[in-house]
Amino acid sequence: MKLLSWNINGIRAIEKKGFFEWLLTEPADIVCVQETKADPDILSEKFINPNHYRSYWTSAEKKGYSGVAVFTKKEPDNVIEGLGIPEFDKEGRVLELEYANFILFNIYFPNGSRGNVRVPFKMAFYDCFLKRAESLRKKGKSLIICGDVNTAHQEIDLARPRANETKTGFLPIEREWMTTLFSKGYIDTFRHLNPGKPGHYSWWDYKTGARARDIGWRIDYFIITPDLLPKLKDAFIQKDVMGSDHCPVGIDLSIKF
Repeated sequence: MKLLSWNINGIRAIEKKGFFEWLLTEPADIVCVQETKADPDILSEKFINPNHYRSYWTSAEKKGYSGVAVFTKKEPDNVIEGLGIPEFDKEGRVLELEYANFILFNIYFPNGSRGNVRVPFKMAFYDCFLKRAESLRKKGKSLIICGDVNTAHQEIDLARPRANETKTGFLPIEREWMTTLFSKGYIDTFRHLNPGKPGHYSWWDYKTGARARDIGWRIDYFIITPDLLPKLKDAFIQKDVMGSDHCPVGIDLSIKF
């Protein structure tokens, strides 16, 4: 099965940039998107049930902000919105879909914001999510976690690490949380299959025209529990797919869907 994840920076904006054409030509079983910035109740059928997919959404209380959606070719057994914490859930950041052989998390993790003012909120969200994930692992569940994590883990994961050491997305406290996550056995699929290879990014700053110069960050991930590692066949970044300040990332798994 093939899974894709993409921070689309607005579903209505990216519709005009070929999103649905891309979606319908991709042989993906599940497509997760972040920053939908839309309430599905006001969207047309084209958005809700594109050909061969059914969709699940969660939106922020604030209009035009945050939100995630999952397009899937198979109906999940169960869908949970949020983490059960109103402070986080009102921002529409988490969808948890349970299938027969795994649980999928599609998450738009918080940004620390200008001046790092939301870093405490971001770290609290990180910790809350990890508690949820660990509780599922204790029940023997296999997990696939994808989305915009909003942190580059290592220096290899961004073009200019020295210049960004004091900025959210590469702060020591944010990177330490990711180190803790991986120390618990979670697998960064792309880095596992591409160890030591620099120059692979998934986000570029619009304002500075960074994409044309490939001055980017790898902040979009597929993370799996170790029991799924033998089933991991590929992990990739579709850097040539345009339409957002992010590009899609994906994995191929040898798993029954």
